[in-house]
Amino acid sequence: MSDLSLAFERASLWMISAAVILAAAMICAVIVERIALAWHLAHRLRVERRYGPLVRRALDGDAGALGVLAGSPARHRLTIARLLIVPLIADRDPGRIAATRGLVRAMSPQPSTGDRWPIADRWLRSRWWWRRVVALSALGLLQATNRTARVVAALDDPNADVRNAALDALADMQDPAALPAIVVRLHDETLQRGRRAAAIESFGSRGEAFLLELSRVDPANRLGYARALAICGTGVSRPVLCEWAGDPRAEVRAAVFEALAHVGLDDSAASLALHGLESPDAAVRAMAAGALHGWTGGGDAAPHLARHLDDTWTIAVRAARSLLSMGHAGRVELEACATRSDVAGALARQMLWEAKGPW
Repeated sequence: MSDLSLAFERASLWMISAAVILAAAMICAVIVERIALAWHLAHRLRVERRYGPLVRRALDGDAGALGVLAGSPARHRLTIARLLIVPLIADRDPGRIAATRGLVRAMSPQPSTGDRWPIADRWLRSRWWWRRVVALSALGLLQATNRTARVVAALDDPNADVRNAALDALADMQDPAALPAIVVRLHDETLQRGRRAAAIESFGSRGEAFLLELSRVDPANRLGYARALAICGTGVSRPVLCEWAGDPRAEVRAAVFEALAHVGLDDSAASLALHGLESPDAAVRAMAAGALHGWTGGGDAAPHLARHLDDTWTIAVRAARSLLSMGHAGRVELEACATRSDVAGALARQMLWEAKGPW
């Protein structure tokens, strides 16, 4: 029995010793980690204090400051890049973006192989979301179109900030190959609305031509193309949109009238909008009423709109706004409805009051 007790006592002492050693090792590891983090933070702050004023001067066009940044040691380049890129996550001013792009390119070594951005590639694979954000912003600024596929893949990142940074990067890169992916996510509520619109707008007329080309071979996704044209479309898109107004899907027809409101109407498009006012689908009627905003051509649009002042509220408001924009013809219809005691009359009086009329 005494031998068993002695063995148990020895085992307990060994376990206690091991626990003490393990605890001491963990304490040492934490201390070393804290010291390393403190040193890294102090080093970064020292570099930021040194180069921060130079970055601001270089962004303002100071050639001397740009020369100092371009000649900075390689070990400081990453911190300088953060000073340039991180503010652009919140500040999307086009002038600052262009100036930053020029600075980053001036500081980047001349590529000798196809793999141009090894640090950005490594940070894209990082488990830290903020590193992925910085890498995406850098690739966008540098317009590294050979990384478009990887940036598009980041639109599905689990972190919302990374997804938004990927959308910003695609807007900066302006690579037409990314346009289908942007169109698909045009109404993705997990992405910020302003960034979605900016990504489409960044392609300008090139985007419109590419959207029309894609729509011819991909009619199943016509809804997305119509919504995109509501952002970047011009009169060039009008004939195609008029053709789409006959699509059997109500959501597509509603998106078409939204796009026509953006690109403007001609006689043919206005006739289609008037026909859309009689649609059994409320969304189509609402968008058709909005598309007639400012229309003063033929077709007796004002009387047609006036009949929808007692429609559902969304449609009635859009119809009233369009009547208000039609000058004399619209005012006549509003004045005729203003004597009514129902909601349509109240809405007409409100429009006349906004126009500083007698009501």
